[in-house]
Amino acid sequence: MTEAEALELLGAAVRNAEGETWADLGAGTGTFTRALATLVGPTGRVHAVDADAGALRVIESWAARSPAGRPVTTLAADVTRPLGLPPLDGVVMANVLHFVADAEEALRTVAAQLRPAGRLVLIEYEGRRPSRWVPHPVSAARFAELAPASGFAPPQVVATRPSAYGGDIYVAVTVRNG
Repeated sequence: MTEAEALELLGAAVRNAEGETWADLGAGTGTFTRALATLVGPTGRVHAVDADAGALRVIESWAARSPAGRPVTTLAADVTRPLGLPPLDGVVMANVLHFVADAEEALRTVAAQLRPAGRLVLIEYEGRRPSRWVPHPVSAARFAELAPASGFAPPQVVATRPSAYGGDIYVAVTVRNG
């Protein structure tokens, strides 16, 4: 996926984020991190979190090369654990929740890191069966069950698009209760 495609998908869910603090959990080499940095602007902050320190170095290199600088910091960590980040206005989880066996517990951990009414944007595959690439699929219907049980309002699917790997990708947004 290109940065422009990622920006289009996130733009459907992330509105009025200028100056906010967000995290990209499971950032990889930063496709969604770069798009998110555009949406929060120069006065915002993005925390790119991934267990792969090599992937995070790609993000650090990109941020250092950006002419205006980018409001991005990196953290090598397990995204299913408390991260010690400041309270967040939002979290993006793009193609990461399907790797987590206990999605409900992971979402509770995410909720605890958000400010009240903080937003969670989930980008996942729709209609996938378990495989080694998607061991724990999270369909939109499954996310609709998980979100309220994890401290979030019922989610809304705000965008879909065909996946290069078959089926569709959906973008859902929800807010932390309380």
